[in-house]
Amino acid sequence: MELNTYIRERRREKELLIMAHVVCGYPSFEENMQALEIMQQAGVDLVELQFPFSEPSADGPIFVRANEESLKSGTTIDQCFAFMHAVTSRFTFKVLMMGYYNTVFKIGEKHFLKRLSAAGGVAFILPDLPIEESIMLRQEALLRGVDPIILMTPTTSDKRLAELGAASSGMVYVVARKGVTGTKSNIDAGVLALLERCRRHTDVPLGVGFGISNRDDLQVLRGTADIAIIGTAALRIWQNAGPSGLKDFFHSLG
Repeated sequence: MELNTYIRERRREKELLIMAHVVCGYPSFEENMQALEIMQQAGVDLVELQFPFSEPSADGPIFVRANEESLKSGTTIDQCFAFMHAVTSRFTFKVLMMGYYNTVFKIGEKHFLKRLSAAGGVAFILPDLPIEESIMLRQEALLRGVDPIILMTPTTSDKRLAELGAASSGMVYVVARKGVTGTKSNIDAGVLALLERCRRHTDVPLGVGFGISNRDDLQVLRGTADIAIIGTAALRIWQNAGPSGLKDFFHSLG
């Protein structure tokens, strides 16, 4: 089932979907699986599996450290794909690869897509790759039934939004504010106005990320966004309160 269809079908049952985020190998693959089990039980709809990279330019301090620690422990691309396959075989939520283009470049675009598809991944997010430099990758991905996810940001002009919208597939990742992940965003009229701008340029589902952290944030997004993307808040809870804290956190979102 293509990502767009999956999201729309889930939206018939839920007003707002949840997409969570895990850095492969941090703190360990065993703890990753434990966290994903909690997410499944809490009704999470989609999960980004981040392949660690040494220079994660879109990530804030918590995820930068997670990437560094995962790489220090010896995490490899092969392990990440094997873990993705284990995850997609075990859980019902859809899995997206998140990472940086260097990972794709190292193994080759076609080989990357072949392995991503074989592992059960339905899409990929490469925030450092402009659409002008990814034409062949996006075309090949769509032929394989894998969606390349486009990012739209508050600083993007309407002209650029139209270009991004024309290239969008599966869903769009709407960045709630300028900067990197990890800082609390004010989910207010400004974010809703950004969603309205994005909606004018694409008809695929919209997910909102960067700073989403509690039930109040989700309440503001209901009826405007399709997906709330929660990354740093969940990882911080895991670091501070472990599995029981993460379980309480996801259940608190309602």
